[in-house]
Amino acid sequence: MPAGMKPLEKFLKKQTTALTRAGGFVGGVTDKAGAGTGASRRRASLSRVVPFFRETSPESGQPREVFSPDSEDPPSWPCATAAPGGPGDVRSPSLSSDEQSSEASVTTEGGGGGGGGGAPLPSDTPDHLTLALLDSAAGKRPGVCTETLLDDFLLTHPIFLAADRFQQVLMQQFSLETQVEEEGGRGGGEEAARKRAVLSVVFRYLDTYRELLQEEGERSNSFPKDLYLCAVQELSQYPELVEDVLKLQRWTEILHTPSVEEKESRKKQVRPLFRHFRRIDACLQPREAFRGSDEIFCRVYTPDHSYVTIRSRLSCRVGEILALVREKLQYSEEQPVLPGNLVLVAVTSAGEKAVFRPSDEAVFTTLGVNTHLFTCEPGELDSLLPLPEEIHWTPGDSKLHDMSAEEVATQLVAFDWELFSCVHEVEFVCYVFHGEQSRWRPLNLELVLQRCSEVQHWVATEILQCQSLPKRVQLLRKFIKIAALCKQQQDLLSFLAVVLGLDNPAVSRLRLTWEGLPGKFRKQFQQFESVADPSRNHKSYRDLITSLRPPLIPFTPLLLKDLTFLHESCKTFHGELVNFEKMHKVADMVRIIRRYRSSQLAMDTETPPPHLQTKAYVRQLQVIDNQNLLFDMSCKLEPKDT
Repeated sequence: MPAGMKPLEKFLKKQTTALTRAGGFVGGVTDKAGAGTGASRRRASLSRVVPFFRETSPESGQPREVFSPDSEDPPSWPCATAAPGGPGDVRSPSLSSDEQSSEASVTTEGGGGGGGGGAPLPSDTPDHLTLALLDSAAGKRPGVCTETLLDDFLLTHPIFLAADRFQQVLMQQFSLETQVEEEGGRGGGEEAARKRAVLSVVFRYLDTYRELLQEEGERSNSFPKDLYLCAVQELSQYPELVEDVLKLQRWTEILHTPSVEEKESRKKQVRPLFRHFRRIDACLQPREAFRGSDEIFCRVYTPDHSYVTIRSRLSCRVGEILALVREKLQYSEEQPVLPGNLVLVAVTSAGEKAVFRPSDEAVFTTLGVNTHLFTCEPGELDSLLPLPEEIHWTPGDSKLHDMSAEEVATQLVAFDWELFSCVHEVEFVCYVFHGEQSRWRPLNLELVLQRCSEVQHWVATEILQCQSLPKRVQLLRKFIKIAALCKQQQDLLSFLAVVLGLDNPAVSRLRLTWEGLPGKFRKQFQQFESVADPSRNHKSYRDLITSLRPPLIPFTPLLLKDLTFLHESCKTFHGELVNFEKMHKVADMVRIIRRYRSSQLAMDTETPPPHLQTKAYVRQLQVIDNQNLLFDMSCKLEPKDT
């Protein structure tokens, strides 16, 4: 995915010691083939959603030495108990001493989830780590917390061990013991214990990745089937495995049956992304996790702004999208000449363009708030322009005037919780560590990030479209109240998105509007700004979230910032050895996310009819995400000389 097209791309520019106070974007064309690695593009994207992200941009010079993956020095893995500044200290060298002291909170916050101390295993090869995991499950590694080790390994193994290889090793280990016994090896009791250890790891693996494995269908279903057939053949020799074999049979049915039924039911309906609602009843339905096989409707525009509507799988390749478009254009009366070599381009409301490669997948969830797909021949790239409705605006009163802050906040929290609950915990690891090469695409996480950007621009749009100064002041008060209510209900995603939206340079420069705000609200907003203050590694925010009890909705971009820093501050491999200490820390952070969702958010299952309009409004916000246009609107409301 090109850096310019990530959902977070249009956020305020990054700053190092204060909230952003200047805006503006640079247009241009980004070629997918030359946009850098998936990880660097994601890091560039995060630098815009967290304006204070302290990483060197891929386009702005050489990366820091600490991030170099090519060093030939001996491995020096971070130690969980290392003293600050010692050989195991992996904190960012770009932070001040005060900020360095706070950086440790990224690691220590997750300490409770992993059983304390360092990693359960030393560095080793992926296959040897798998064998050590099985030894621990069989009770052959005294002093090792098997639960922590199992959780660490299963949450992070896609980073260093492909799922196919992991399944292959488990199959080999389950059948290996029979061969050893035939050669006069260990006794039957030890053999059975080893097989039960393999099955216990398999059950935990299937439980952790259940939804993702169901999505893959036969590709993943063959593993539990083959293991089940192998286990059945050995029941006569190991009757004590009968309960485990029955459990494996149930897992085989669970993974196989729903995939067939759900595919049939999903074929009957096309699920909308929240930026592509077509009917009011569609946006009022509870959110469910998206899968790559889900089908959506999407408009693909041509240079003259005519369009064709295609029905496509969410995960389909760009080449497949172009084939569908070409087929539609072939029968279009407005397209008398069949186009030649087509390319797919994403065009933002600011006119920025990014060309996708034919092999790129799942591009729909990566689009910005008001980004549209265009198709054209390569020579027509320069002629692509944003849609007219994206570059022109109409003044008017906001619908928000007729809605209570309490109901708007309630609907914001409810929708955020639905979106956050749809994100599989492994998506966080896939987003940071694998980028575009991930086996499981972080579709639902990308939608959460898109929502964060959408809410931020919604705040600025509503205020800047209001021509009346008294009504703008009322909107300002209402948004501050909405932020307070979101914070009270522990939705830090919308809370900080609203605060950053009010801090948009196009809004913060409205001197007359802010002067009309009562002192009580100005003081309250200053307190909210202090929570968003990035100094000392976001200490205010971290102190706040530490004081809260689940359930809560965190500011997801900051979670990804922490994971990205952890990923790039030390190596995953040195030679063939896996840095399992790093895997332990990654798993600790995933356990933090798991803890946030350890209980259900108390929400009304039924929305009263009078509030249905508010619910629909919140779930399909109309926003302007072109910062230059927002600033022009601001200057027309309050010219610079006023």
